[in-house]
Amino acid sequence: MTTATATRNPEMLSVSTLIGDDVFNREGEKLGEIKELMVDPQTGHVGYAVLSFGGFLGMGDKLFAIPFEALQLDAERHAFRLDVPKERLKNAPGFDKDNWPKTADRTWGNEIHSYYGVTPYWERSNVRNTQTTGTTTRV
Repeated sequence: MTTATATRNPEMLSVSTLIGDDVFNREGEKLGEIKELMVDPQTGHVGYAVLSFGGFLGMGDKLFAIPFEALQLDAERHAFRLDVPKERLKNAPGFDKDNWPKTADRTWGNEIHSYYGVTPYWERSNVRNTQTTGTTTRV
């Protein structure tokens, strides 16, 4: 792989390089920025990016857990794209910095994934949790 290709489409990224990245929609409107990445410790999978939207200078921001699969990396812009109109994001299930959702709750997770139109990572065939042992198997 050439350096130019690796720069445009990196195979691995440091989490710290993603925190603070802007998120734009297809129309080019800025939707917010990545504040956190939530990792499932059972699978090592990045489940959600926490997007900060609205507010001014960090005051009054609304936070959204965006399924990581709903985001497309734009490495050249050091940003992500989320194919959601700004109005839909304004009406999305969100939370504030003092009242985080129970992100391990699969009912909540199914609702969030459904809202953004992506299949939950735990339902895909390449990651499977074994209920009886609590282990994770990759197939």
